[in-house]
Formats: sequence, C-alpha cells, structure tokens
Amino acid sequence: MVALVPARNEADRIVATVAGLRSLPQVDEVVVVDDGSTDGTAAAARAAGATVLRPPRRAGKGRAVEGALRRLPPADVWVLADGDLGESASRLGPVLAEVVAARADLAVAVLPPAAAGGFGLVKRAAAAAIRLLSGFRAREALSGQRAITAEALEACRPLAAGFGVETAMTIDAVRRGFRVVEVEADLGHRATGRDLRGFAHRGRQGLDVLRAVMPRALGLR
Repeated sequence: MVALVPARNEADRIVATVAGLRSLPQVDEVVVVDDGSTDGTAAAARAAGATVLRPPRRAGKGRAVEGALRRLPPADVWVLADGDLGESASRLGPVLAEVVAARADLAVAVLPPAAAGGFGLVKRAAAAAIRLLSGFRAREALSGQRAITAEALEACRPLAAGFGVETAMTIDAVRRGFRVVEVEADLGHRATGRDLRGFAHRGRQGLDVLRAVMPRALGLR
C-alpha cells in the first residue's frame, strides 16, 4: 500500500503527516508530491522518510497526483492524504481497513465538524452533483483522505484536474460499479477561514468541481 500526499507549502505540517502515515502498519511507502512549494516542503518530507516527486511546473492537485501515478510502480491499494493532516494522519486506519478487508473499493474519510471554515456551499454543490450523476449520497464530497484499490483507481483515470479530483473520483467509481463507503475518522487539517484568502480558495475549488462535473453530466466522460 502506497500513500500519495499532494502538498504545496506545507513545511510546517508535512513531517508530522509523513510520520503519521508511516506509523500505519498497512502503509509500505509514503510519496509526497510537492506541487510548486516555495517553503521547503520537499526537503522536510524527504527528511521525514518520504519519497518526493516534484512536477516540472505547478500542476494543481488532480494533475499532480495523476502525474505521480504515471511515474510510480503499481500498488494494490493507494492511500490519498492531504499534506496538512499532521499527526492525525496516524488515525486513518479505519478508512484503510475497509479496503484492506475487501469491504469496499473506495473508502472516504468523514472528518469531524470543523471549528472554523466556510459556509459549506461548495461541499453541498459537490454532494448534489455526486448524487445527481451517480445516486450516491456523499457526506464528505470533498474529502481528500481516501483509500482505493488499484482497479478502482485505474477506472477513474485520468484524474480530474485541481480540486475537482475527489468529486469526479466518487462519481466515476460509483458509475463503474465499485463499492464506495464513507468512514468516520478523527482527522484534523488546516481549515480555510472566512477571509479573502479563504473565499478565494473556495472559489477556485468551486470552479474545479464544476469543470470536473460538466463532462460527466454531458456524457463526455
């Protein structure tokens, strides 16, 4: 099992994230995909014991992960984890267990309610799109914390660009008949606030989700 961690400017959390993932007995290797960081994320991840891949230019989350998959050898199960999980990454075990025990092909972590964050508009829109296009009722449509079998992941490739990758992956997996479950996990991450930076991030996220959903809604994917 290989843990794939897309990260950008997460030098303050990536060491704890890598250590948390490496502590999981199911995980054989941690690969950090450093997408154009300017703060030493790559060096910190490498020092923590991760393999580090860097795209030649900033690619965005989905394309960074897709590019890494093209470069890496096959794995039976892949873990996708965000770089800002910190030490809470060590608590992904219940999510991984669903796939390892063959109870699911894609398991998605449901995080505890955030103390801060936005108004949930993008999350609700993504969940509505997933339900409309696949029939699956997603509680965590945007969760980047996932475990997926090689077969299910291959069926979802090429992965959608940017922050649309999770929404598209859930739609594609359900449509292709794979078993998708959501699992509560005691994880934490850096929440975006209700400031200009936070709203800008959610705006980009919403556009990426729309770009991922449209070809699937139109039958082009």
